[in-house]
Amino acid sequence: MDDYVEYVTARLPALHRLAFVLSGDAHRADDLVQQTITTLYVKWSKVRRAEHLDRYVRSMLVNTFIDERRLAWSRVRLFAAPPERISPEDDRDERTAVRQALARVPRRQQAVLVLRFFYDLPVAEVAEILGVREGTVKSQTSHGLTALRKLLGEQTVAALTEER
Repeated sequence: MDDYVEYVTARLPALHRLAFVLSGDAHRADDLVQQTITTLYVKWSKVRRAEHLDRYVRSMLVNTFIDERRLAWSRVRLFAAPPERISPEDDRDERTAVRQALARVPRRQQAVLVLRFFYDLPVAEVAEILGVREGTVKSQTSHGLTALRKLLGEQTVAALTEER
């Protein structure tokens, strides 16, 4: 299991960044990463031989995020209003606005937008990670961008996606 510990230790910061971008909350990101690496531990004997181990683990994390809403505990709120969020990075107004808008987009669209535009992954790789067809990734991207345009305005979304 030394190889598991070595792998997880090396990938933990990247996994946490992905979870944070998806969830917009450092505590929820911690939960997503914990759940992912726990599942990875259970499956490690088979998974460690995967050709693209990082891609596989990223898929596990994204699918955990998407499936999280199905669990009853995800609807439990301990506070009437959410506490002040402290992000692991220096937040700017635009980042905050994008995170808030992403939180209002359906989870699969969130995952597609994060993987495509924050992680700059090609359509084929996103399709593989999510286990869907490339056409589904393209339509989810389109629907997600349309939703963001309504929430943020055309100029902000254009600035975020212009290099893609």
